[in-house]
Amino acid sequence: MSSPPSSPRLADVADVGPAADTLASAFADYPWTRYVIPAEGYQDRLRALQKLYLHHAVRHGLVAVRDDPAQGGAVDGVIAVLPPRTPGPAPEAVARIVALHGDRIDRLTSGGDPEADWRLETLGVLPTARGRGLGSALTRFAIVEAVRRGARSMALETSDPLNVRLYERLGFTITARSKAPGAPPVWRMRTDLA
Repeated sequence: MSSPPSSPRLADVADVGPAADTLASAFADYPWTRYVIPAEGYQDRLRALQKLYLHHAVRHGLVAVRDDPAQGGAVDGVIAVLPPRTPGPAPEAVARIVALHGDRIDRLTSGGDPEADWRLETLGVLPTARGRGLGSALTRFAIVEAVRRGARSMALETSDPLNVRLYERLGFTITARSKAPGAPPVWRMRTDLA
């Protein structure tokens, strides 16, 4: 008999390592991370970056995970959301981020208005857990929690057209699409929550 699926829950610092593993697996072939992270040591760099970003999000925003009871409680999905006016990472974290991106650091961009919207920074589901509605469940959970904390709108960026359809089903609309030479397309999306 299989265990019933668990609901998303808020994460804490103890969840950062397993959540970073999940995101590294989820983004292994993601167009944007392949573009902004050097190929040499890609998977290790990706995991280290996810860990840095998750530590920041746990401290300043919210991170939610879903534990898969069929896999002994392993994290199979992660979402991180930051409120407006979130302080930047500490100087030592910034130095580490720059080093991990190496000569591709100039490929990073910033979209949206960090003063106005909550930002859905990352959403990742293990490849073996895709197609079961977990991304939607995590996003809904994060939206409810963000609204509870005063969110009135949320914005995000994605480089995958499948993600665009997911977010549109959840009420987000496209506000812009960009395509720099050699880069994957980036869709900016936003939704009003109030």
